[in-house]
Amino acid sequence: MRILVLGDLMGRAGREAAIKNIPELRVKLKLDFVGVNAENASHGFGLGPDMADALFAAGTDVITLGNHSWDRREIIPYIAREKRLLRPLNYPAGTPGQGAALVTLADGRKVLLAQAMGRLYMEPLDCPFRATEEVLSRHKLGVTTHAILLDIHAEATSEKMAYAHAFDGRVSGVTGTHTHVPTADQQILPGGTAFQADLGMCGDYDSVIGMQKEPATGRFIRKMPGDKLTPAEGPATLCGAFIETDDSTGLARRIEPVRLGGRLSQAMPVL
Repeated sequence: MRILVLGDLMGRAGREAAIKNIPELRVKLKLDFVGVNAENASHGFGLGPDMADALFAAGTDVITLGNHSWDRREIIPYIAREKRLLRPLNYPAGTPGQGAALVTLADGRKVLLAQAMGRLYMEPLDCPFRATEEVLSRHKLGVTTHAILLDIHAEATSEKMAYAHAFDGRVSGVTGTHTHVPTADQQILPGGTAFQADLGMCGDYDSVIGMQKEPATGRFIRKMPGDKLTPAEGPATLCGAFIETDDSTGLARRIEPVRLGGRLSQAMPVL
């Protein structure tokens, strides 16, 4: 199975880059499944229902959110009915939406994508390890589903690495989101799980993690609130990872970076 996972869509630049490129990448890379993190798609804060619809129409199979899940209040009734839009699964019981989605592809194969949010330097949610364990108790790789993907939305690289090792051999891939900087640690862990600590953002990298440089830089210099943070809208780099799995086991055969457009060095898997 060929899978593409994209990092945080940052504002209009990232959103439009994803909508433009996903249809072409589905053909070029012969993709079976596309997962996208879109918690920053709406002016850097949250996701609007119309934006989710556009991403699904472009060929996204499942969208994940994160700590900005509820910044757009209109998403609450939408996420309650749209099973392909996920918020972190370790939110407290009773939170709208769900943290995992099992998708059946056109050829009958099944893919599970689940998202957890880290707790180090983040909100004090329920334990992401225990919450993920509960999901995996109901889904067995290579038995009930052909691929299992985990999105760990977290600040600390150490927490992301620990999370990946905790589930190595039981899932196809663990990829991190949230920090907006792509890491160069793509690897297949000893148990056969693909891993990358952070996919990076899809957005304008002539910025401070996607925000316009001057207001963001001023906050560090003056150490007090300044101008409103606004997403940079220059040419975007689409950032993510390509994962290929073995259908018989569900484990990863390869993981490679995807970087397309914008300022960063380009990277594209060769089939």
